[in-house]
Amino acid sequence: MREFVSDRRIADFVCKRTGIVLGDEAFTTLGVVIDGNVTGGVVFNHFTGNDIHVTVAGEPKAFTPIFLHRVALYVFGELGCLRASITTEKPEVIELAKRMGAKIEGCKRDQFGAGRDGTMLGILRDDWFMTRRLRPNSTHVKET
Repeated sequence: MREFVSDRRIADFVCKRTGIVLGDEAFTTLGVVIDGNVTGGVVFNHFTGNDIHVTVAGEPKAFTPIFLHRVALYVFGELGCLRASITTEKPEVIELAKRMGAKIEGCKRDQFGAGRDGTMLGILRDDWFMTRRLRPNSTHVKET
């Protein structure tokens, strides 16, 4: 059974996979649990009004179109952000983000440890591949 959850398990999963430390800062999460196991998740933090930082970790099967749509509904609909920022060292995350409309914006040297640079990407609301399907106040997502 696949379910979408927002709780501390997701933050712990993403932190363990990426090496980030959240500390006392405010954050929210959205994750995928399949048969009781967390398989992927997103941590949203550093909210500035127009932008939010998105940290992603998980198995490819977790990031279905319906999950990505829920992420977009939260970032661009509920929060009203104009953009989402991603920093990753994973080539597969870079390619997925680019397919969703992200552009590479730079490099953070040693972001994930010595010799582990982070690629910075940004996704604008207008560039998001599913923008036409967003409904800002929708509480559910219909799979097509």
